[in-house]
Amino acid sequence: MTFDRRAFLGAGLAAGAAALVGGDLKAASTQKGLVLEEATVDGLQAGMAAGRWTAVELVKRYQARIRALDKTGPKLNAVIELNPDALAIAKALDAERKAGNVRGPLHGIPVLIKDNLDTADRMKTTAGSLALADAPPPKEDAFVVKRLREAGAVILGKTNLSEWANFRSTRSSSGWSGRGGQTRNPYALDRSPSGSSSGSGAAAAASLCAVAVGTETDGSIVSPSNANGLVGLKPTVGLVSRSGIIPISATQDTAGPMARTVRDAALLLNALVGADPKDAATGDPGARREKDYTQFLADEGLKGARLLVAKNLLGVHAHVDAVLQPALGLLKARGAVLVEVELKSAAYDDAEFEVLLYEFKAGLSAYLGGRGGAVRDLATLMAFDEREKAREMPFFGQEILVQAQAKGPLTDPAYRKALETCAQARKDILGLLEKHAAQAIVAPTGGPAWLIDHLNGDSSSLSFSSPAAVAGCPHITVPAGFASGLPVGLSFVSAPWQEGTLLKLAYAFEQASKARRPPRFAPSCLASR
Repeated sequence: MTFDRRAFLGAGLAAGAAALVGGDLKAASTQKGLVLEEATVDGLQAGMAAGRWTAVELVKRYQARIRALDKTGPKLNAVIELNPDALAIAKALDAERKAGNVRGPLHGIPVLIKDNLDTADRMKTTAGSLALADAPPPKEDAFVVKRLREAGAVILGKTNLSEWANFRSTRSSSGWSGRGGQTRNPYALDRSPSGSSSGSGAAAAASLCAVAVGTETDGSIVSPSNANGLVGLKPTVGLVSRSGIIPISATQDTAGPMARTVRDAALLLNALVGADPKDAATGDPGARREKDYTQFLADEGLKGARLLVAKNLLGVHAHVDAVLQPALGLLKARGAVLVEVELKSAAYDDAEFEVLLYEFKAGLSAYLGGRGGAVRDLATLMAFDEREKAREMPFFGQEILVQAQAKGPLTDPAYRKALETCAQARKDILGLLEKHAAQAIVAPTGGPAWLIDHLNGDSSSLSFSSPAAVAGCPHITVPAGFASGLPVGLSFVSAPWQEGTLLKLAYAFEQASKARRPPRFAPSCLASR
């Protein structure tokens, strides 16, 4: 028999990674029949309803899994901080359940949130920056955090992120922050988790929580979901409030769910949506909010659907094509009609960056001024970074902050012109959908995760995030397959307020493909095959 050195080496490295997990994880995953790996919200809820475990036990088990996988073992470094009040919150929710009051599907469910969401508790809110490590705590929870608490979710902790949501340097490393260090991809530890919701992506993929909340300006939900084999939904801008979320862009920012299944993403979305007087975008008169997004989930959701395939993203990456072509074939086999179109974002790429620079300066300075403390605007933030260069800029700088600081107010003609150019993105998407009487545009979400490289920064080979991000349209990605052990996602983009349509399409594809599989914490891509 021939000796396959690559297979032998891969098997040995994967076994070594598994051995590192050990001890604490076994106890965390099997007690009372509770298996946390790939556990769904429904499954966890059913166990609590039947009395097999409590919310307190869930929190303890997830904390143990975080100790075993995130802080030791593979050391994913996805969780930047655990909530010191999580057990007390879980205990109170267990008492409510015992008294006959169950708030809904998220009652007692542990959730991780990104460290750019304000929490008025004993946790910090820093966007990964040491500049806010000692800042006064937020005066109140972000609106979406309030919604989660009202739904009965247990905020288990906060996740690491690309510092300032990846809007600091032109050669940043996704998943790195001054406060949190480098998050790693659980499918291959030398690969990027992608950004900026890198910690939320790695944590949800590794079952360190039931579900996680990320935020996106352009790609920061869908890209880490693609890289970590998750379902990620970037909602229509205005469906979910941004108040209490450290901002980049008033026209593109949104929070959204990151989960291992489409149903879990829908359940989490139910808790996040809501109109908020503090966020004017949520008052859009055309907004459509559903009480329950799970109503759209159907195995036959692809039957009769007209889908537009973005052909300009085919033939870009051979490994992605090898996943995408069978996925497209499955869409057709399940009853969808596919039409090839061309959708490019190059026409508004420069304008988008111009808009983000202006809006970041205005939005972040307003946020920092409201927080109080020594870092009160973009200028004092940049000064802090220079003083703390050894800790804050050991690998890359703050060129984007410098560019943003040079911009004027939002009344500048250059900003208004760029904003008008960006408006073309929505027209492009709506025009194609209307012309072909289609429900969604389909494309690969991105390429496989790239190697972590602190010297050169990120090296993404393919991305489909910009059209929907600039247009403010909803975008969902769902696992489609693997390239050398690394996840590849399939994206669906639709018109504003069509989250239900996207969930329907993604769920039908998910149920037909069953493409997701849990990570093995391999040390490299070679070992993960």
